[in-house]
Amino acid sequence: MDDKKFTELKQIANEIRKESIIMTHRAQSGHPGGSLSEADILAALYFYKLNINPKKPDWNERDRFVLSKGHASPGYYAALALKGFFPKKELENFRKINSMLQGHPELSTPGVDFAGGSLGQGVPVANGMALAGKLDKKNYKVYVLIGDGEAQEGVVWEASMSAAFYKLDNLVYILDKNQVQQTGFTKNIMDIGNAAEKWKAFDFNVIEIDGHDMEQIINALDKADKNKGRPTMIVANTIKGKGVSFMELNHKFHGKAPNDGEFRKAMEELNRNG
Repeated sequence: MDDKKFTELKQIANEIRKESIIMTHRAQSGHPGGSLSEADILAALYFYKLNINPKKPDWNERDRFVLSKGHASPGYYAALALKGFFPKKELENFRKINSMLQGHPELSTPGVDFAGGSLGQGVPVANGMALAGKLDKKNYKVYVLIGDGEAQEGVVWEASMSAAFYKLDNLVYILDKNQVQQTGFTKNIMDIGNAAEKWKAFDFNVIEIDGHDMEQIINALDKADKNKGRPTMIVANTIKGKGVSFMELNHKFHGKAPNDGEFRKAMEELNRNG
């Protein structure tokens, strides 16, 4: 991939961050921290890797994406809007009553493959999608984005055992390892330890990267395509609140919308990034 494409993807990631801040500020509700940490991953998936068609969101041959950490919906909605699944103006209705853009994704929203709610549940659902693809002899791949706080859930590990058992090489887990959950650092609340070694022990093809380095993200996604016989885990080391200095690694912005002053400062910083 040439430098121009990398620059474009980085700019898209920055747009996802800006729209996430705008949405949560307008609604005075939502989860900015995890939306900022996932932005580079979403940009790479939606504007480089996923085989999808915004004009046919239910296309049977499409790749599937599952946002298991469903509270980080602002970043997800921004990516979908920028990709063309629905008009960007619809982002103004985030978390409004009767809007299709609720706090957690719903299947009524074009482009959404999983209604994210209780943490951990997206992982076994992604397993089911991948297994169905195998049984139906389809060529699509399934990608699921997991939070590191979410990885404290037992169902994540049950699903991981199952994915390896069924040799789901059409399945890619991505861990948004942003180090922070709702009330503090994950290492102080329930440390998941060396995530890469844990998923290796579950017989995954494991790739560990800097989740804010676009070249590393792209290379990891491409390597996952070549993997055969077992599922892939991409451990993306990220920073909660990435791109906004006072939100970075600050658990208070896990689920707190910026006030007017914080909004202005955040947008100034993000606008400087392009």
